[in-house]
Amino acid sequence: MVSLDKAVVARYKHGKKIFEILVDPEGADSIRSGVKEEIEKVLVADEIFVDASKGKKATEEDLMEIFSTVEIAEIAGTIIKKGELQLTTEQRRKKIDAKKKMVVERIARISINPKTNTPHPLTRIEIAMNEAKVQIDPFKSVDEQVTAIVKALRPIIPIKIEETAIAIKIPAIYTGQVYEIKRNFTVTKEEWQKDGSFIAVVTVPAGIRDDLFSFLNRMTKGEAQTKIVK
Repeated sequence: MVSLDKAVVARYKHGKKIFEILVDPEGADSIRSGVKEEIEKVLVADEIFVDASKGKKATEEDLMEIFSTVEIAEIAGTIIKKGELQLTTEQRRKKIDAKKKMVVERIARISINPKTNTPHPLTRIEIAMNEAKVQIDPFKSVDEQVTAIVKALRPIIPIKIEETAIAIKIPAIYTGQVYEIKRNFTVTKEEWQKDGSFIAVVTVPAGIRDDLFSFLNRMTKGEAQTKIVK
């Protein structure tokens, strides 16, 4: 178990009720990032609080009402993954820097300068983000932030997201994974065929078109049919 002097608060809000736990910041951040780690190893105390600073514990009635269990590890896992996690100053800086790099790279891949029809260099995008005073959220995904950031960049640099519409056909044997396509890409039209196959039109930024092709090839072992519509 982690020492108290290294602990930070992870907080989960449900309506007017608040639940808190004391955790190791590095371990909790790893869990939020998808790393499989034992919850017990990141907890500073085997308690669920309503106010950790005052040591006020949550009642079993409240825990059952909100989490449907009183198991500490299960509740703590929910709080870490779905709640708010305090970070040390250094942790937050590192996460923001890493997420900013990912955002810059994604924008460079999916956008062009409409005046030249060529991509913007990474450094130009980063400079424009600084000029636009863009704020990076270390906890939001890249995709959740890119659209708003591109909008903020338009007064600074000429920028446009070039999109490609691609018609796809998935053989019936692989249609059980169609939900993965809808989860990862924008499907604008879809239709199920009499033979059980699935056809659709998927719209993607031109810069990640190859990502869609690779995804479909892996999903269907190369049996998907594709055609660029525009």
